[in-house]
Amino acid sequence: MFSGKKKAITFSYDDGVTQDKRLIDIFNKYGLKCTFNLNSELCGVENTLVRNGVTVSHNRIRKEDVKYIYDGHEVAAHTLTHPCLPKIERDDEVIRQVEQDRINLSEIVGYEVCGMAYPCGGQNNDDRTADLIRQHTGVKYARALATNGSFRLQKNLYRFEGTVYHHDEWDKLFELGEKFLALDTDESAIFYIWGHAYEFDIFPERWQQFEEFCQMMSGRKDIFYGTNKEVLLVG
Repeated sequence: MFSGKKKAITFSYDDGVTQDKRLIDIFNKYGLKCTFNLNSELCGVENTLVRNGVTVSHNRIRKEDVKYIYDGHEVAAHTLTHPCLPKIERDDEVIRQVEQDRINLSEIVGYEVCGMAYPCGGQNNDDRTADLIRQHTGVKYARALATNGSFRLQKNLYRFEGTVYHHDEWDKLFELGEKFLALDTDESAIFYIWGHAYEFDIFPERWQQFEEFCQMMSGRKDIFYGTNKEVLLVG
């Protein structure tokens, strides 16, 4: 149950890029909540990426701006420097990448950071890394790369799967949204959307389309709108 409601919607966006500011304006406009996963040692780094043949800005939010930009939402860990954790042989380095990032971010935002998203594509998590994080860090949940198209609750919060990844599964976004709105259930259900804000710049028309999606999903009396922490841990 989510504050007495059966259904909950939450968003998760990675890397702490400057496009997050535009995304936050949309979320705030419609009363939606998001968790933003940051690499504390990459704050302020400027870069570009080529995705789908398009060059886009990948500039990180400056450390001194993190607290006020993400105010009202949740900041979570994404490792210090964005390595693929299963490829790190030393257990202590896996732990350091996660726990020191969590500690750094907690100091920046002024509250205890307790969530994370695994960085990198491909096989970016496994049982070993999940167990290390569970046993040796203050992280309470960790989102994996995989999506499952489902609204069901999951037992393993350290390899949590989202419902839909907006970039590669754009066509599914509205379809799943309409399905979730129509869902009449006696069991708890979570609609979990994730991505990277810079991906909207690859197909700029998607900024407006995503705002239309957010408007469609907002203002429902039977839905709880929360951060990942509020939905996965508190709800």
